[in-house]
Amino acid sequence: MTMQVLVLSPRVAPGILTLAAWDALRAASVVRASVDDPHVRAIVDSGIAVDAGTGAPTYEPGSVWIAPTGDATWARSVADDLTGPDGQQRQVEVVFGSYDLPGSGLLDVVDVMDRLRRECPWTAGQTHESLARYVLEEAQEVHEALADGDSDHVREELGDLLMQVVFHARIAAESQGWDVDDVAAGIAAKLIRRNPHVFAPETLDHVPTTADEIDAQWQRIKLTERASDPYSHPH
Repeated sequence: MTMQVLVLSPRVAPGILTLAAWDALRAASVVRASVDDPHVRAIVDSGIAVDAGTGAPTYEPGSVWIAPTGDATWARSVADDLTGPDGQQRQVEVVFGSYDLPGSGLLDVVDVMDRLRRECPWTAGQTHESLARYVLEEAQEVHEALADGDSDHVREELGDLLMQVVFHARIAAESQGWDVDDVAAGIAAKLIRRNPHVFAPETLDHVPTTADEIDAQWQRIKLTERASDPYSHPH
């Protein structure tokens, strides 16, 4: 029988697993985990017993070991160690029970900022006003990196600029009634509205196909939005 090592993404809600993962858990002779985490608790809540905190994995045919959340390197290392050359025929399979969607790494940034805002005195003391200059500085550094043509530098500076977006949204969440999800939802909705040639071509008498036509369409929609709500700040 095969022993399975189950890898679950920390960026997916606890309990959201693939059918293959649930089948493996239900069929296992025993389910073990080296640490207790939200995924493990969700599995226990589903009615599957989990022996958590049991130390280093040992080879148990028919068992499922739940890797520390998201640690695919740990899972592969365990699989390699347990199938090592000791004269025995062992079968160990790494199973991925949930997957990250593109962009889900942004959740890590939000989580880190939440913790810094709670636990770091400097971060906790910042305001929109005290951070305003950093937005300009980071945008300028992105511009300089683009001019240099260094791709790694551009990636790093975009990360610094992204931090400012998340930082300001985190501050707003405490007293202004909006947060980073509202920021993301707002720009997504705007992009959909301003690009009907992609998202709603059936509503157009003429579907623009050139860059100039698409830009003109954007400007027309922007002016219409501004006329309908003169107190908004469409861009």
